Order: sequence, then structure tokens, then C-alpha cells
Amino acid sequence: MTPQQPTASPTRHKRKKRRRKINPLKVLRLLLPVILFIFLCVVMCVPSPGHDTSSESAEEIAAEQAPIVELFSGANVYDLEKLDTVSFYRRHLEKMPEPTQRIKVNYFGNLRPYFNDSNYVHWQEAESYGLQPLSDTRSHWQLNRPIVKVTTCADYFLDTLIFSRPYLVPEAAATLREIGHRFRDTIAARGGGDYRIKVTSVLRTPQTVRRLRRRNRNAIDSSVHQLGTTFDISYASFVASSPAPARSVDDLKGILAEVLKAMREENKIWVKYEVGQPCFHITARNTDSK
Repeated sequence: MTPQQPTASPTRHKRKKRRRKINPLKVLRLLLPVILFIFLCVVMCVPSPGHDTSSESAEEIAAEQAPIVELFSGANVYDLEKLDTVSFYRRHLEKMPEPTQRIKVNYFGNLRPYFNDSNYVHWQEAESYGLQPLSDTRSHWQLNRPIVKVTTCADYFLDTLIFSRPYLVPEAAATLREIGHRFRDTIAARGGGDYRIKVTSVLRTPQTVRRLRRRNRNAIDSSVHQLGTTFDISYASFVASSPAPARSVDDLKGILAEVLKAMREENKIWVKYEVGQPCFHITARNTDSK
């Protein structure tokens, strides 16, 4: 016999599920803030008619590339030390770009016999308007001439100094800037290239001269660098700030030699072509006395 299945109770009824009614007003209240936020974003992002976005983007790029300089309205002159006008010009490529393109250079033969002004000539010129050698701590505070600080700028790049200090008398600082400016102008006139000269040595003291003599035989005891009128510019290394157009070191050296030759003929500088340390040893001449 098969077991009988229990019969459902006639009194049990299936419960009907009640559906929740959606209130449109409540939904609108929830979505209204989101809709307003999206609308405001769209209005702010869409440019107005007649608005020139290209000029705005160009201004933004120029602002990013320009050096950051803050203006101080106070009367305290020491606030000027807070200005950072150097960091922008320290940007450069780690190495010289390649492959290089030739640039016009007016070569005039071997540079060593042409730039051969003796140390006596340099010293005689520097002694006429330069500093007294900084012999002790007191002499650092009792200078017979004003000096200016030399920093990396648009016209030249100041290398890391180990045996010298970044100071020159005003006449020498102006001459250094003129050399760098004429060097860049010559390159621009012959096809372009973003290069700067590299300054490797500036003001020295008797102590730094003695230290340097152990490594550089060109650094004699009577170094004219002690008078603040003389600086060294490398002819074996230049600073590139853009990869194109790429120029070779030999061509850049030739252009630098052209600039120095012209300024020497203008009675603005004395030049010695150094071999042990690959640099031009330059003393600015006192043009005011001419």
C-alpha cells in the first residue's frame, strides 16, 4: 500500500506580496544635487564664445618655463636673498646631444700661439684695478674694491667650484657676461643651438692656490685669480640645454675662439690658452683707464 500524502488545509491561503510604490518626489530629491553638480561642471569646462584657448595655453607654457621670482614690497633689502633666479638656468642636458650638425666656424689656425698673453701681462692689468690678495680673515671684510657674486645665468654656466669662490670685480663680471652673450648670439646667427660656455674658475685665495698647485701645474704662486679680475672658461666642455640642433665641441670651441679674438682686438681682455687644464685663462681689461 502506498502512503497517503497529507492534504493541504483548506483554510491556508497564499499570502500576496505587497509591492512598494516608488515616490517620484523622493527620487527627484535624491538625484537633484547630483544633477546640479554635473551641470555646473559642464558649464565651467565649456569655453565661452570668443574665448581664445590657444593663447591661454601658450601663456601657461611660458609661465611654467619662466623662472619663479617673487616680488617683495617691503623696504628690507635682505628680502632680496629669498629670490631664486638661478634654479631655472641650472637646467641642462646631462651630456652633449648627438648626432651633431656642422656649423660655420671661421678658424684662424693654432690657438696656442695666438692666445699667449703672459702671466706678467695679466698681473699688470689686474693689479691696476683689482683686489688686494685675500691673505687673512680680516682682509675678507676690508676689501679695497667692491665685488659681485657670479651665478649661473642665461649667458654662462658656473661649474662646481672647488678651488675658487664665485666672486669678481664688477668690470670682470660684466666682461664674462659679454663673452657668454656674444657666444650665444653667434650660434643663433649661424643656425641655432642652445649652448652656454662653462666657467670653471673664478676668485682664488692664497690657500686655494697652494691646494690647487698639488693638482694643476698651471696654478703658479702669483695666480692672478687672487685679484678678482680673472676667470677660466673651458674649451673642452659646453652646456647644452636643448637636444637640437646638436653641435660638436670642436665647432663650439672655434666659435668661442672667434669671440675671444674679437674682444682681444677690441682691447677688452687678455687671453692665455691653457693646455694642462683645457681652458681659456682670461683677464678682463680696465677699459675705463683707456
